[in-house]
Amino acid sequence: MLGTTITLAFRAIMRHKLRSFLTTLGIIIGVAAVVTMTTLGNGATAAVREQIASLGANILQLRPGQGFGRGGGGPRPPSFKPEDVTAIANQLTGVRAVAPMAQSSGTAIYEGNNWSTTVNGTSASYFEAQQWPLAGGRLFMPEEEQAGKPVCIIGNTLKNNLFRQVDPLGKRFRIRGVSCQVIGVLGSRGQGGFGQDQDDVVVMPIKFVQRRFTGDRDIGQIMVAVDDAYDTQTVQASLEDLMRERRKIKPGDADNFNVFDTKQISDTLTGTTTILTQIVGAVAAISLLVGGIGIMNIMLVSVTERTREIGIRLAIGAVAREVLLQFLVEAVVLSCLGGLIGLVIALFASLAIAPLMQVPFIFDLKINMLAFMFSAAIGVVFGYFPARRAASLNPIDALRHE
Repeated sequence: MLGTTITLAFRAIMRHKLRSFLTTLGIIIGVAAVVTMTTLGNGATAAVREQIASLGANILQLRPGQGFGRGGGGPRPPSFKPEDVTAIANQLTGVRAVAPMAQSSGTAIYEGNNWSTTVNGTSASYFEAQQWPLAGGRLFMPEEEQAGKPVCIIGNTLKNNLFRQVDPLGKRFRIRGVSCQVIGVLGSRGQGGFGQDQDDVVVMPIKFVQRRFTGDRDIGQIMVAVDDAYDTQTVQASLEDLMRERRKIKPGDADNFNVFDTKQISDTLTGTTTILTQIVGAVAAISLLVGGIGIMNIMLVSVTERTREIGIRLAIGAVAREVLLQFLVEAVVLSCLGGLIGLVIALFASLAIAPLMQVPFIFDLKINMLAFMFSAAIGVVFGYFPARRAASLNPIDALRHE
């Protein structure tokens, strides 16, 4: 019985191909929109997680001021001193590595090639904190850090653009008039948080950068890597207490420094992108309801056109339940066909748009199955009323219908 009903439904659909396609268009657009938006949203969330993770796992970034800038137009907050780095390393438990940072920039020059890049002054602990291995060469020696020797470790972007096909290890290049010897090359990391190219960097001993680039002993940032066995929030609270004590901040006064937890930033950003994805998906799902209304309207027209056919079926012995099932199956078949076409369109659309947005394509079987099942449910809900109307026709009145 069910097989015959499905066959009759397909025959009715194929008799009016264009009308059937237009009927399912709302479902096609709705399913395609929901799945595409959700897939791209999941890709964007994954991209945010990857970028934040590239800053380092369990990293606390200590900066002067109450935010990324001064804020409020007040005096510039004091920078950190080398003694602060020593105090953090010696007095806090749960700290895996502490790395001071002083940043500058300049144009690197090597045999006619030049490239503008970022200069980071730090210590060998920076690479341990960031868990950033070298692709070649070595790290700073303790005596090189202590004396502030003109040695450097370069990123992959600088290597490719400044040295081209030449092995940079042991070579010297100039940056802002200062000669520096390359002792190491960092492994490639690509784009980091906030769209920054992490490989476009020169890393030097911090004393050398302070002496030749910044001209002072100030430290603009301290990177604190927390041991995996310790709770990051507990270590952060201890770090804040220590810095308030060292910077002589009175009880009740606001901090003149801030601590950024990369995990908290990741959770906040991924939570935001997830909510936005859900909102966009919900808006796109409205078109599914519009498609359901379209199916109901066309099925009502179909019932009117086939009134005599319904009357004949009822007159020769078909029961109302069989007529209801025929039209209900027809509505569900239309919805399922629209859902399948929408899923195919969503797949190709996601594959095409994801590279343009620079986000990974993440196929989510759950959302695809959910969208298809919802489209089938739309057929049941909006197809029931026309089917019920067809089943309730009086056979005599139906046969008299012109």
